[in-house]
Amino acid sequence: MIVSTQKLFDHAYGKYAVGAYNINNAEQIMGLFRGNMDSKAPFIIQLSKGARSYTDTRLLEAMIRAADQIFPDAIFAVHLDHGDEKTCYDCIDSGFYSSVMIDASHESFDENIAATRRVVDRAHAKGISVEAELGKLGGVEEHVSVDEADAKLTDPKQVKEFVERSGCDSLACAIGTSHGAYKFSGGQGLHFDVIEQIARLMPRFPLVMHGSSSVPQDEVTRINAAGGKLKGAKGVDEAQITKASTMGVTKVNIDTDGRLVWCRVHRECFRDDPENFDLRPAGKVFMAEYAKYIVHKNKVLGSAGQLDSVRAFINK
Repeated sequence: MIVSTQKLFDHAYGKYAVGAYNINNAEQIMGLFRGNMDSKAPFIIQLSKGARSYTDTRLLEAMIRAADQIFPDAIFAVHLDHGDEKTCYDCIDSGFYSSVMIDASHESFDENIAATRRVVDRAHAKGISVEAELGKLGGVEEHVSVDEADAKLTDPKQVKEFVERSGCDSLACAIGTSHGAYKFSGGQGLHFDVIEQIARLMPRFPLVMHGSSSVPQDEVTRINAAGGKLKGAKGVDEAQITKASTMGVTKVNIDTDGRLVWCRVHRECFRDDPENFDLRPAGKVFMAEYAKYIVHKNKVLGSAGQLDSVRAFINK
């Protein structure tokens, strides 16, 4: 059942975070739904601009609708990740999305507000919520590329003005994470002081954490053992994610980890069975392995076991 993103946030705030998982194909969709059903967790499906153009938006949306029928007990929202204005309007007009993200963080403070406000006005007219971004995350994710030298933490003092003027419903904050598989070096980690200050200024306002993959080191090791060359890849410590999920971070974006599972499974399958030319054996392994990863991640987020409670909350 596709539900309002805001409803999920209202239920989760201060208790747990909802996993927001980027998907691109049928195998990811099936693994994602199975994992969330196995862990009895609500979730958010994220479609990026790249995912929407990988095959065809209509095909991807049709697969999600089919999964909704295959897994009738699932409770999830559908979200546009890192959209520009044009893509946001396309998703709003489609009537399929629960929420959209307008990423104008590369603009000035005032222009970021203005762009977000335009999207908010169009989205709210159709009952769709809007995520915006304040601050700049470093790293690379599809069309988003910010040099670490240009990364900028969210200024808590700007948040209240930004939310009030833009009208956004949730806010992606730069709190020390970055996109891609190379997030941290040394002892760096999340800036909990920034989260605390924002939550104090904006109580019960949903915060979003981008670039939140943990880059499991066993996945990296196995990828490299099967011919990969990932050196120095390091993600967000899961204990820090768990802590953030009780502090007002209600949505945690995860993309890179899913790609790592895909890469590991396929490298190992073709290494171990070099005569195989059938895509299905590796696909079946991936769906099972991705489902297992989703179960694990939902336990980290605290969303595992919340499904029945969310259903009652939505239906009351």
